[in-house]
Amino acid sequence: MAISALYEAMMDKKLVLEKIREAGVAGAGGAGFPTHIKLNCNAEVVIANGAECEPLLRTDRLLMESQPERIILGLKAAMAAAGAQKGVIVLKNKYEKAIAALQSAISAQNITLHLMDSFYPAGDEQQIVYDVTGKVVPTGGLPLDAGTVVQNVSTLCSIADALQDVPVTKKLVTVTGEVKAPAVYEMPVGVSIGKLIAAAHGPSDMNGYRVIIGGPLMGRVTDDLSEPVQKTTGGVIILRDSHPLIQMKTRELSRDLKLARSVCCQCNFCTVLCPRNALGLKVEPHKIMRAVALGARKLDAVNGVFSCCDCGICTYYACNFSLAPSKMMQIVKERLLKDGIKPEKHIAGNVSANIDNIKVPVSRLTKRLGIDKYDRELELADMPPDIHAVKLPLKMHIGEPARSLVKTGDVVSAGQKIAVCEGLGAHVHASIAGRVNVCDTFIEIEG
Repeated sequence: MAISALYEAMMDKKLVLEKIREAGVAGAGGAGFPTHIKLNCNAEVVIANGAECEPLLRTDRLLMESQPERIILGLKAAMAAAGAQKGVIVLKNKYEKAIAALQSAISAQNITLHLMDSFYPAGDEQQIVYDVTGKVVPTGGLPLDAGTVVQNVSTLCSIADALQDVPVTKKLVTVTGEVKAPAVYEMPVGVSIGKLIAAAHGPSDMNGYRVIIGGPLMGRVTDDLSEPVQKTTGGVIILRDSHPLIQMKTRELSRDLKLARSVCCQCNFCTVLCPRNALGLKVEPHKIMRAVALGARKLDAVNGVFSCCDCGICTYYACNFSLAPSKMMQIVKERLLKDGIKPEKHIAGNVSANIDNIKVPVSRLTKRLGIDKYDRELELADMPPDIHAVKLPLKMHIGEPARSLVKTGDVVSAGQKIAVCEGLGAHVHASIAGRVNVCDTFIEIEG
């Protein structure tokens, strides 16, 4: 489609949303909320999140450096879909190449850059909303309550592709840690984690190593190298299993509970450094630690628990005793939901006057985690030519699984729609050509 036709199409909200839906676009930087549903709203500002929250990840930075026009095209389309008059691209002020590239590509007066310091969690959605607008998203609320919609820059690239009827079939993933060729690799959705590690020349024998899917703080540990890359996969980090970060992430829950009962001294440093608490949302991990230690079943002022974003500052940085307040927060949150308790839309207090002083510098955080040696500049790497098999989950998004349109034995082409979701969800497209095998929760394609 010609550029002039693209801009004309962007003026039609219904057409933009339909193209996004057909392309199977879901949030690339978070939980995978279906983008056509998220943008079907009335907002004042669309915020493009390029702050790349987690240390070590380089995907969004390199995307902004190399594809600024694509990001801005996606942002303009998102603004049209959401009825927003203003677009703001948020990134860190140390991303000098990305800043220069975006400034050269921006031609509209209503699109601006917002620069942030290099702190964690700069990419937190609610932190970004507050930094840009000065408004706080309430507990139980959405950025839309502050007149905003937040989209990751990778998602905006997918939106730009959707305008040209190109579906989501590829994913940029940072692969780093104990590998010889760390880089940001472009891979077909559904390729195995093991294939990514091999492309980065990781250990040929993974005995003695563990894999973190995502970032070092909010990511999860897996030993399943057949696990597929999904639309939301941002990073693959390989560390030795003796690394303190791996030890912390894989520690038995029973031990964490014992430590909470016997060691927590209620210093409240976890609460002091909590970024969501600083926004006035009354997220108080030290009180949850005390409740867990006492075995309390009923808790006072629990609403703030629902505002915990599981950033891990309390666990991986604040606590001097290596306790796991964030894990206790998640346990309590799950228990509350199981008991039928839901968050009330509410802002408990005022933004802390100390909010800027508690921001944790990324350089200090990586040293504390023992991962500073992996904090390095990376390059974009092309997709390896020897990818002949993928495994596409039918649920790579928030909501319901997609329904298969193909049956075992069918031959499909790359980009073909192979599963649909009529409700809250996203369509799935073949990322390579080949013969399919349909299972209950995924579709395999052999090239």
